[in-house]
Amino acid sequence: MADRQGVLVIGEVANGKLEASSTEMLAHGRKLADSVKEPLSIALLGQDLGALPKEAIAFGADKVYAVTDPLLKEYQVDAYLAAITKLAQQHSPRIVLLAKGPIGSEVGPRLAFRLDTGVIQDCVEVKIDAEKRLTANRPVYGGNCTATVTSFGEPMMAIVRPKTGDPLARNDGRHGEVVAFSPRLEASVVKSRVVTRVEQPQAGIRLEEAAIVVSGGRGLGSAAPFSNEIKELADLLGAAIGASRAVVDAGWITHDHQVGLTGVTITPNLYITVGISGASQHMAGCLGSKAIIAINRDSDAVIFNDCRYGVVGDWKKVLPAFIQQIKAMK
Repeated sequence: MADRQGVLVIGEVANGKLEASSTEMLAHGRKLADSVKEPLSIALLGQDLGALPKEAIAFGADKVYAVTDPLLKEYQVDAYLAAITKLAQQHSPRIVLLAKGPIGSEVGPRLAFRLDTGVIQDCVEVKIDAEKRLTANRPVYGGNCTATVTSFGEPMMAIVRPKTGDPLARNDGRHGEVVAFSPRLEASVVKSRVVTRVEQPQAGIRLEEAAIVVSGGRGLGSAAPFSNEIKELADLLGAAIGASRAVVDAGWITHDHQVGLTGVTITPNLYITVGISGASQHMAGCLGSKAIIAINRDSDAVIFNDCRYGVVGDWKKVLPAFIQQIKAMK
């Protein structure tokens, strides 16, 4: 363990931009690096990274490994795994952090195997204990409980959920080191290839980035309110539309709107739920909300235990009145 030093974040780049998850992981990494009094670095992979290394420094990195290779032009699990493995073996970080996304989910476990260590999955909080071990909290039993897990492998690795921390304030005056790293990948490392890519057009505000979210649940009774009352309220507030798992399973709205343990984790300033009971699976994805407003006809609905404001009543009466009041205020 004495031979290893520093915290390494595996960054994510898409469409020439630093992903929000990368800045969030830098915030988590900064806390860990300060705890062990060691430097924080980030690995950015691509063919041409441009000004992205300087941007990563502005968000808290002390060192940026600019990992470039023609095979890294687009994300491909085999190429990324080979490049990150070479980087980790050469520079021997004490801690490796990845965001729970395509890279974290696909590369993370494979990377841990190649480095002969373990990885803590699906973390919502990471910290250093008294023995300078990486310790993480992660939801278990469908979000009903939280388990605290300690890493005893080297390097210590964790895959962290996005939206579990706020990025550090950008400071373009920060100074850091940019280190060029060429993994010199051979084409033979790529075992699979992307035949075609289909992009789903994004309608409205991205759920995970929205400051306000309006969600509907099974209590709405059908898919119709998502196209009518829920959409009208969301449009008035400039909000994204969310949903519970039961609604998605029923086919009332597509999966990309699902909030919860198996959906999207959100941290809006305001979260309005309509007809959602507050099952643990759903609440695991929204408890980071600054304020939750719940509308439900069942006074015993468990969501009232977590909301700041609750309205017990029929949404068919409450929601239209709420919408009219907002229109009057505007």
